Amino acid sequence: MRIILASASPARLATLKAAGIQPEVIVSGVNEDRITSPDAGNLAAALAQMKCRAVADQVEADALVIGCDSVLAFEGDIFGKPAGPVEAAGLWRRIRGHSGVLHTGHCVRRNGEEYLETASTIVHFADISDTEIDAYVATGEPLHMAGAFTIDGLGGAFVTGIEGDHHNVVGLSLPLLRDLVGDLGIAWTDLWAVTGS
Repeated sequence: MRIILASASPARLATLKAAGIQPEVIVSGVNEDRITSPDAGNLAAALAQMKCRAVADQVEADALVIGCDSVLAFEGDIFGKPAGPVEAAGLWRRIRGHSGVLHTGHCVRRNGEEYLETASTIVHFADISDTEIDAYVATGEPLHMAGAFTIDGLGGAFVTGIEGDHHNVVGLSLPLLRDLVGDLGIAWTDLWAVTGS
């Protein structure tokens, strides 16, 4: 079966590969600004669905397409990838020492059948200094991440704890994805890539 990840995220790809799945990557190219919602979970799901459908329309129907998108909810606001360094630094000055909720929408599609769900994980941020914020933003890493942080890179030292699925914070919840492909009638272990002899 052809498995396609409709995301440019290196972290999502690495998560799938570490879990034994070797997908192709086809970036959807959709305009994410077309979708808005006051509900972070609904927004993440809608963005994931839009990406999944855009890629599914480009490939054969029996390919398994996986679309994901993440946003951070904090104090009533929703944050995707920051527009630039100033926005990233400003966000960190707000979230440091506090907690937010990282929502990741997951959409899977095969043979016209589609399942959609969002995983949510509480993230506790360290009370880091302005100097640390400026140094972190200067690396460029937070500019490519929803909520201007990642747990599996340089930003990992600035996350003091999580409540929920660790993989979801990286950008793809493996337990949720297992459930969704199961809804499609696909056994998770059938997705494991067989390499070598």
